[in-house]
Amino acid sequence: MVRYLSLKAYGKVNLALDVLRRREDGYHEVRMVMQTVGLYDKIDLYCTEKPGITIETNLYYLPVNENNLVYKAAAMLMEEFGVEQGVHIRLKKFIPVAAGMAGGSSDAAAALYGVNRMFGLGLSMEQLQQRGARIGADVPYCVMRGTALCEGIGEILTPLPPMPQCQILIAKPAVSVSTKSVYEKLRADELTPEQHPDIDGMVDAIRRQDILAAASKMGNVLESVTVPEHPEIAAIRELMMESGAVNAMMSGSGPTVFGLFTSPRMASSAYEKMRYGAGSQLARQVYLTNLFNRKT
Repeated sequence: MVRYLSLKAYGKVNLALDVLRRREDGYHEVRMVMQTVGLYDKIDLYCTEKPGITIETNLYYLPVNENNLVYKAAAMLMEEFGVEQGVHIRLKKFIPVAAGMAGGSSDAAAALYGVNRMFGLGLSMEQLQQRGARIGADVPYCVMRGTALCEGIGEILTPLPPMPQCQILIAKPAVSVSTKSVYEKLRADELTPEQHPDIDGMVDAIRRQDILAAASKMGNVLESVTVPEHPEIAAIRELMMESGAVNAMMSGSGPTVFGLFTSPRMASSAYEKMRYGAGSQLARQVYLTNLFNRKT
């Protein structure tokens, strides 16, 4: 048994996001190319003799009970395996909240990994992914991380070669978006063929390690819901493109926008413009990072 663990829970962006249909059970069938980024939350786990789970966080508005995905993940494994000790979890958030970057799902994935390792439960990554699917559709991917094709409701994962390294500028406007609400408003059957991103084309470009071709295939059908409600998303995207991004779009259900840059100089200049210049009126949180892959 391990008494203490310090983990990093990395955020993600959707390089492409397509919704095929709404299933009879209410879930949406998707095809997505997911990519882990270098922005992460810190999660420290402390084994305690007193049974139970306690959580502390640096954000006052986050729940610290069973409504927190970290709590749900830890409780799921500890109950299943009859863990008699307790765990105290210290969560320090950096990934924007309600931003389309799977921050909560990544935190839950880290908790699954941490509890499994701390108490020697012996679960494989695949077994952790299976359990993660009960918590949220993005959790299995967040357990795996890297570059991946995600299908089904997000639980069918195909690892891809690492996306060619580049700089990524992340900007979140001062609004938050409910993923559930966005999907409920989406009319998947009314989308035109032009609105569906070329997922196969992007996968092929990544396999060929052609970053410009991959960037040209970026697309997100959820923009059809979120952008009309929050026009600052389009304004941020336009500013990133003007600043030298090879492409830019909204991640997940939004409202975070990310831009890919192949020039470090242009990426730094765009960060300054977004953080302190014209973009400062559009975005509240701005980060410049890179892609994170299993082999980097």
